[in-house]
Amino acid sequence: MANLEQLKSKYQAAIDLGKARGVSWKNVHVEGEKLLIRGAAPNQAIKNEVWSKIKAIDSAYADLTADVTIDASLPVPPRIYEVVSGDSLSKIAKKFYGDPMKYPKIFDANKDQLSDPDKIKPGQKLKIPE
Repeated sequence: MANLEQLKSKYQAAIDLGKARGVSWKNVHVEGEKLLIRGAAPNQAIKNEVWSKIKAIDSAYADLTADVTIDASLPVPPRIYEVVSGDSLSKIAKKFYGDPMKYPKIFDANKDQLSDPDKIKPGQKLKIPE
């Protein structure tokens, strides 16, 4: 029989991702033989991120019941990306948006620390807007 701690540790990465992305978790407990997680996400994209993480952990998720609704009144926290060697804003834009030409969106969100889109440094923590 699986216990709460075993199941929580198995799905902890999905629970943590949800917390970091603004999901308000209402329940995290064992019901029957399954871990039940119930909460609300600020939008569909964040709900999808949580589901993708769950499926990456266990594509069958037979030991999990997840009920994630959408509550548009919840704030969407900014995503933060730490620059690594070899990165460029266009490379980061491709990673998050699928389009390298959307780099100005990242530049504009980080004008407090960037003066030139071609001058980013490893270790910088950039806000990635939705």
